[in-house]
Amino acid sequence: MKPLKKISQISLAISSLLLIIAYFVPIWRIDLWAPQYPEGLSMSIWLSKLSGQVDIINGLNHYIGMAHIKEEMFPEFKILPYAVATIIALGLMTAFLKNRKILIGFLVILILSGIVAMYDFWSWGYEYGHNLDDSAAIKVPGMAYQPPLIGYKELLNFGAYSIPDIGGWLFVLLGVVTISTLIFEIKTNK
Repeated sequence: MKPLKKISQISLAISSLLLIIAYFVPIWRIDLWAPQYPEGLSMSIWLSKLSGQVDIINGLNHYIGMAHIKEEMFPEFKILPYAVATIIALGLMTAFLKNRKILIGFLVILILSGIVAMYDFWSWGYEYGHNLDDSAAIKVPGMAYQPPLIGYKELLNFGAYSIPDIGGWLFVLLGVVTISTLIFEIKTNK
């Protein structure tokens, strides 16, 4: 089996190293809009913390019985920095070892990591939006307040929008580069 071409190695190395930026920027964001908040509210999720208008969102969520969002709720914040460092190291190792089987293994790890991360985010949102306090001031029978995994969803009079932030798009970029590299290597090595 031929080794990976130089352009493939460079692309993998650069896109892996770009993940370092994810330590300094948010990876996900949730935006909320309502008539009483026309300027909107936002919460950013980083690798190890939350930022944005979390206190205001907590105050509003109290009325419908949702738990207060606290960083301590997320054991992921202790794990994510190490998980990202591992992905960066595996990406660099894949680039330097120049082996297509290792490239396929790296792609499988990326895909599985993405699936696990999205499932974890969905299950957190499910628990947060369905496990409501029975003594809440506002109760709407049958209503759950699970934020959208990706995209837009209406929750009472609020519109909620959930999308990757800069750090999240860097993960997407690494996935696209890895898939493109594999396709390029297969087509050019026939």
